[in-house]
Amino acid sequence: MARWRHDDPLDRTFAAVLFDMDGTLISSVASVVRAWTRVGQEYGIPAVDFDHLHGIPARDLVDSLLGDRPREDRDRALRRVIEIELEDTDDIQVLPGAAQALDVLVTTGRCAIVTSCTRDLALARLRAAGLRAPDVLVAAEDVARGKPDPEPFRTGAARLGVEVTDCVVAEDAAAGIASARAAGATTIALTTTMRADEIDGDVVVPDLSAVTFHPVPDGVRVRLAEPRQL
Repeated sequence: MARWRHDDPLDRTFAAVLFDMDGTLISSVASVVRAWTRVGQEYGIPAVDFDHLHGIPARDLVDSLLGDRPREDRDRALRRVIEIELEDTDDIQVLPGAAQALDVLVTTGRCAIVTSCTRDLALARLRAAGLRAPDVLVAAEDVARGKPDPEPFRTGAARLGVEVTDCVVAEDAAAGIASARAAGATTIALTTTMRADEIDGDVVVPDLSAVTFHPVPDGVRVRLAEPRQL
């Protein structure tokens, strides 16, 4: 069921919709776990609960997990993670409502994908999932500071030529919601990877199938596909 953080946060016309990718449009959990497990074994990283690190750029994770190693070791580990993930896209899943949302919005030029992974990896996963990619895709190499910093969503809005405060963000990770909120965007939190009590969006829904997007002359209207639950 949907949950509102405050009254009618979607009752406006948005300039654009900014989508997170993994956990919002697709699920590559199995691939990610396999990649980090292999790198962990190769680099002697203790077992880590990556569920709580979801949405954070891979470089930041490597720096956190291998903070006591030389930079060259951390760079090699990062390249290894990306190499494994690029080769392992067999079980990428399209999440509910994702294809429909992109089909409606991509041709309008009023949406972007803002992801913490690299551009090559993002495009590989979108191809594997058979999803349409919007013209604007902000990836890890496009920003100096990743989520939860506001820079990724500010960059996505700027590349669309709109103000980020006029955008709505669809996200599944706490780091992504924090990034979007810091940027000043309205947030739709999805419970695809976290429980509803663990993620604090302006609106909380199970997945994108609970939301419909309606292009209008001056932007996008967003509606819930089910009755409001207070």
